[in-house]
Amino acid sequence: MATFTAEAFQNEYLPDGATDVHAIVRIDASGASQAIASPSGGAGAAEVIMVDTSGSMGERGIQQGSLAATAALQEIVDGTHFAVIAGNHLAWQVYPPAPVPGLAIMDARTRSEAMNAVRGFRADGGTAMGQWLLAARQVFAQVPDSFRKHAILLTDGANEHETPDQLTWAIQSCAGNFQADCRGLGDRWQVDEVRRIASALLGTVDLIPRPEEMAEEFRALMRTSMSRGVANAEIRVWAPQGAQVLFVKQVSPTLEDLTNRRREVNPLTGGYPTGAWSDESRDYHVAVRLPAKSVGQEQLAARVQLALGDDVQAQALVKAKWSNDDALTARINPQVAQYTGQAELAAAIQDGLAAKAAGRDDEATSKLGRAVQLATQAGNDEMTTRLKKVVDIEDPETGTVRLKKQVEKLDEMALDTASTKTTRVRK
Repeated sequence: MATFTAEAFQNEYLPDGATDVHAIVRIDASGASQAIASPSGGAGAAEVIMVDTSGSMGERGIQQGSLAATAALQEIVDGTHFAVIAGNHLAWQVYPPAPVPGLAIMDARTRSEAMNAVRGFRADGGTAMGQWLLAARQVFAQVPDSFRKHAILLTDGANEHETPDQLTWAIQSCAGNFQADCRGLGDRWQVDEVRRIASALLGTVDLIPRPEEMAEEFRALMRTSMSRGVANAEIRVWAPQGAQVLFVKQVSPTLEDLTNRRREVNPLTGGYPTGAWSDESRDYHVAVRLPAKSVGQEQLAARVQLALGDDVQAQALVKAKWSNDDALTARINPQVAQYTGQAELAAAIQDGLAAKAAGRDDEATSKLGRAVQLATQAGNDEMTTRLKKVVDIEDPETGTVRLKKQVEKLDEMALDTASTKTTRVRK
């Protein structure tokens, strides 16, 4: 039985006439992985493995892709519904072999058959990831909506064999139907393109530098997915009459803006999808704009809840108190401040790399310099190390940098994919 707790971190004191309230709400889950460990195993879960088999994968990539799919299959718990899709400019179901989309149920026999099937991967054709996603959606449609539905998508190239609008339509068609963790192999794929898929499907994006690293990455991804025993949960934010929810963002372990995914639960409450849960902890940044009040007044600014279906599992309260004491109102909550800084850091990195790719060197230098400054201020040594591979740092405190003349494409991509991973802010 999963148990959830919620806790809010904020400075609830506002100066006279102020309107905006910010809080970090931490949601902790325990016991969420017990369903997977139960006698029924993976019943109620479905997995789809999508592997790029375009011509650019080559013999080495295809061989390692087969091994990666095998590694993932070995991690799927018995009782889980599953399928394997191979994709190039088309998509076809490698296992189970069927004239119509379908899933097999994992056991010793189907695992062996699937492992034999992926040995038949062949490199040929182009890349159309929208086709792969739509094929996965058809497969997932064969199981009830209550199932936990998860996919792994691997590509080694850009989406060159369908238009951007076709990919957008495919992504929108799949959003809310299943989650997908996306991985790019080598340096020929586009981070922003694959990130767009992962973001819409509540998954992660990352770089696999070399084919030989695919199997371990697939194994880890599937192991993590198998630990998620709670399917679709939802953050619900109630705000009082006359208030406006400015945004709801996941800020740990990764940055994800959920604001535009709001669904109306009732006139004062919005629901925001979180996907499946394991035994884990996540942080959410909630901002609410209230009608201005005078000194001495106080108000409940928001109720932030974690809900499974119609059942509320945990709740944290966000409060507002108006004061003329500058010592109280001037304080910035450390959690709010640091996560705001990490969001700015991610934007600076992504904007800087985009400007660099477009040849706007002055803008790239300014943005990446700001990223260095933010990383230094936060003590984020890992991000500073990644930035040093792209810029020469002259003064980290002021963000004075010079673009390196020679930069490995993989180093730029590693920096880009790491930009949305955040460092947990302690209490």
